[in-house]
Amino acid sequence: MLDFTPNAVHAGIYAALARHYDSDEGIALHVRPPPSPVDSIKLLEQGRVDFAVLDIHDLAIARERGEPLVGVMAIVERPLASVIAQPSIKTPRELQGRTVGVTGDPSDYAVLDSIVAGAGGHPRSVHTITIGSDAVADLLAGRVAAATAFWNDEGVALALQRPGYHVFRVENFGAPAYPELVLCARRETVARDPALVRAVVKTLTRGYELAIARPAVASADLERQVPGLDPRLVRADLAALRSSFAPGGGDPGELHVATLRAWGVWEARFRLVTRRPDVAAMFDPRFAR
Repeated sequence: MLDFTPNAVHAGIYAALARHYDSDEGIALHVRPPPSPVDSIKLLEQGRVDFAVLDIHDLAIARERGEPLVGVMAIVERPLASVIAQPSIKTPRELQGRTVGVTGDPSDYAVLDSIVAGAGGHPRSVHTITIGSDAVADLLAGRVAAATAFWNDEGVALALQRPGYHVFRVENFGAPAYPELVLCARRETVARDPALVRAVVKTLTRGYELAIARPAVASADLERQVPGLDPRLVRADLAALRSSFAPGGGDPGELHVATLRAWGVWEARFRLVTRRPDVAAMFDPRFAR
């Protein structure tokens, strides 16, 4: 189960399907978009899917509820969260006393607070308004000074329509370089069938290796399997994402324990969870090697 409707983030998954990398590993991988974004974690918790791509913050919240979910592979190894501001706003400090649009997701407030505080500002002086997923439209119309959004999605879309907006990425303002999206399974699946987990991870790793090395091919694979996507946006988005699939020349999918521990401290500091996540229990990095 994907985390959202198919887009460039998922290019490696669809490339793996198109190239039959799953068959090479002796499995049949079926990929489904979620009926709604909140359904990915619910269906995984209920055992109705074997694996799900989850936002790392949703994983932390689910773990705090006692759900035995485990991250086994990073899909994107860098934060995608950002605050996108009007061209006239040069630093997050200038958002003090201004109105910022948020989707309403709890992680939005943590991202906004981290970015403003990281720039030396006072987060409590920023006014917020819930705008849902209308960041691009509201920014273009000038209805908000800034909005929480993904730099690879809304950021790329805005750059294609009207360049000049400032994108403040959370990892540049106090957050560690945590993996935004993580492939997860239930703890019982990992314990009962590690060979299956390894096969799925290897399948997707090969897909993301292709997306990094041959983005035009991976884009075409995605567009062919998901009709209706905007090819210009997909290719621009994938070009922006490539370095986040395997930063620093590493391998796709890697889960770095030191980075995850730093993320856990940040996660608790900005009150997404009430206590620091138990990284050792929440992630199993042995498969993505």
